[in-house]
Amino acid sequence: MKEKKFMSLQNSKRIIISGGGTGGHIFPAISIANALKAMEPATEILFVGAEGRMEMEKIPAAGYRIIGLPVTGIHRSLTLKNIKVMFRLLKSLAIAKRVIREFKPDVVVGVGGYASGPVLRQAGRMKIPTLIQEQNSYAGVTNKLLAKRASVICVAYDGMEKYFPASKILKTGNPVRQNFDNLTDIREDALKYFKFQSRFPVILVLGGSLGAGSINKSLSDNFSMLRDSDCQWLWQTGKHYFEGIKALASCSVCDNISVHDFINRMDYAYAAADIIVSRAGAGTISELCLVGKPAILIPSPNVAEDHQTRNALALSEKEAALLIPDSQAGSVLVKESIKLIADREMRETLSENISNMAERDADKKIAIEVLKLAGK
Repeated sequence: MKEKKFMSLQNSKRIIISGGGTGGHIFPAISIANALKAMEPATEILFVGAEGRMEMEKIPAAGYRIIGLPVTGIHRSLTLKNIKVMFRLLKSLAIAKRVIREFKPDVVVGVGGYASGPVLRQAGRMKIPTLIQEQNSYAGVTNKLLAKRASVICVAYDGMEKYFPASKILKTGNPVRQNFDNLTDIREDALKYFKFQSRFPVILVLGGSLGAGSINKSLSDNFSMLRDSDCQWLWQTGKHYFEGIKALASCSVCDNISVHDFINRMDYAYAAADIIVSRAGAGTISELCLVGKPAILIPSPNVAEDHQTRNALALSEKEAALLIPDSQAGSVLVKESIKLIADREMRETLSENISNMAERDADKKIAIEVLKLAGK
């Protein structure tokens, strides 16, 4: 790695943003970076992610530099594979230290994901201010350890004092891709984009950036019900599931089903949707609150401490969303989606209540804290 890569403008602030792995970490990170550039255009931003993960594609597409670490997640079961994981961690710590020395950041921001651990750990050791952006209602082990040396911890939920020092906590909400204030204005363009008709309602189905097996299986197993319904289905499958589902939906009488591995124009997807079926990741929920459309949440069971269920309950207990356990998705998801489309009163209630839970300008609030730390 050559020093000239990191030559800086005089007096410009330098920020490292680390983390990724899924869209739930990557898009908030990009939002924070964009807010920093909007406030101080001369700010230099370097991302550090994990090799082979989604951020290595999405961050450059957003116009930012990124360096990949060989870090991977530890296997929960006892296996010799964890020896390789430890070697990768040690190598990642060494690379992170070198990157920090050469880039000379004023602040390091961690948004979660494999890469944030080594980078924030080394920054803390080197006495560089760090900011943690904790998205979930349950804090993971890595962030709890990193919090000891963190300067500021930005959270989206109340009650996070049980995980972090209260003096460091700032409730900002979770950054999202955009504010989604113009969805009504772009609805007609959105329908044309997905080749939908305005006279039929649209059900948007999201399984997260990597896809969700149980949601995909529920729709696939009930495919004839989708095809024969008076609804249009906008279905993001995730890359791993796309080819099989695309073949299933390729029949000539399936023109009410639009299948995508990943939807880049989420503003159009949200604008077209009448209801939204989704996992309950923290970033997704923050977006859904801003979108203000009726939602059915199917929390993933494959997350630490079942925190997606906690996220979903925060909405369902306030009649701001419907909750279907993952174990029941196969038998009831499609039926409940069609039922909700037919229940206008319920849709209006859900829409009003979820809109009332929206936290706006989280990206700007976090960017302000980053710049405060950079100025110290």
